[in-house]
Amino acid sequence: MTKGEASVGWGLSRAQITVKRLFDLCFSIFALLVSSWLILLAWLVASWDTRSNGFFVQERVGRHGKLFRVYKIKTMRPRRAIGSSVTYAGDPRVTKFGRFLRRTKIDELPQLWNILVGDMSFVGPRPDVPGFADCLTGDDRVVLSVRPGITGPATLKYRNEEEILAAQADPEAYNRDVIFPDKVRINREYIENWCLVDDLRYILRTVLR
Repeated sequence: MTKGEASVGWGLSRAQITVKRLFDLCFSIFALLVSSWLILLAWLVASWDTRSNGFFVQERVGRHGKLFRVYKIKTMRPRRAIGSSVTYAGDPRVTKFGRFLRRTKIDELPQLWNILVGDMSFVGPRPDVPGFADCLTGDDRVVLSVRPGITGPATLKYRNEEEILAAQADPEAYNRDVIFPDKVRINREYIENWCLVDDLRYILRTVLR
């Protein structure tokens, strides 16, 4: 955080950060204990399905712009001819089992480890690859004042993002010029009006969907 950011009181208060972190810590331990068998099973099947290590590891932009390694179940086979970081419905890189994992959100379960160690939160802006969130300027950089999350208001609004992108002539441009700025707006509102009850609601909506 820069001096300018600190001077305007950006982000959550110290008390809010503590409450949010304690919630994340307690429930990530519980969730890992409950879902460890499912993560192991999904990893084994994904390893067979993609003919590679079933864990997908990638650098993402975290709190205060620091890079961290996010963990997911692998859902795609690499294809050299496709270098885009944007995934859309019908993307040939995604396997049939991978589509099931994405639809059920099982591919996100390894991120419980990211939450446990403090890289992520249950609720917050989705962690982006370098070139998006780390390029924010001015008041928009408040998005980087919190830990990125597995779910959140922007994630729920764009839960069908892959289908939206598939309908565009230039998915990468549409993501950059339309979807990403809207996500920034939504995430700023989330941070400015944060409360734990809302986090619980977002988690419940994610699970029920």
